[in-house]
Amino acid sequence: MNPKIVPGKPFPDYVLPDHTKTLRRLSDLQTEQDPMLIVLIRGFFCPKDREQLKELTRFHAQLVVGSCQLVVITTDDWHTTNNLRQQLGAHYPFLYDEEKHVRDDLDIREYTDPEHDPMIPHTFLLAPRLELRRVWNGYYYWGRPSTAELHDELRELTHSIRHDWALDEPGLKQQWDAGDKSSFYPYGVKSMEQTLVEMSGAVDQYAGAAGSGSPHDG
Repeated sequence: MNPKIVPGKPFPDYVLPDHTKTLRRLSDLQTEQDPMLIVLIRGFFCPKDREQLKELTRFHAQLVVGSCQLVVITTDDWHTTNNLRQQLGAHYPFLYDEEKHVRDDLDIREYTDPEHDPMIPHTFLLAPRLELRRVWNGYYYWGRPSTAELHDELRELTHSIRHDWALDEPGLKQQWDAGDKSSFYPYGVKSMEQTLVEMSGAVDQYAGAAGSGSPHDG
């Protein structure tokens, strides 16, 4: 793994095409104040990837109401990427990287599989602004996080970034009554309309700079 990829540091802001062939920048897909899960997979051929994604697809509704974005990156081509996404019934973005720039930039080539030459599967949990919080190496299936583990990690992360986690904290009600919503999520950072747009998965409406930059820009 690239030595720059450590908790507390920013994850590279890659720009890759999604399942609609539209260039997407990771920071746009994340939205400004929310966590994000990035899942790097070997591809359609890997049964371990499919099992992990089945669980994440079932878990996705909880991620939506919990304000956490989910993005998958694969080295498959566009057609195969779409096949996998449709078979899963997924409603979150799949980005594809046929030229394997992400694999090489992160230095995670799976050299034990020269036939497919994939990247080693990884799952990354990011805080807002692409800050890396946790990394799971999924070369073996049991190295990948369960949804129960993700729930625990997201509880801890959300607690650390939401000032209004405990509404009975001293001074919070007085702040709200005074009309100061800066410490309250989402009221202090976005409208309810914006929140519902993001929850609906309307990427083109909430990704302010979708398609900006060059492919694979980090």
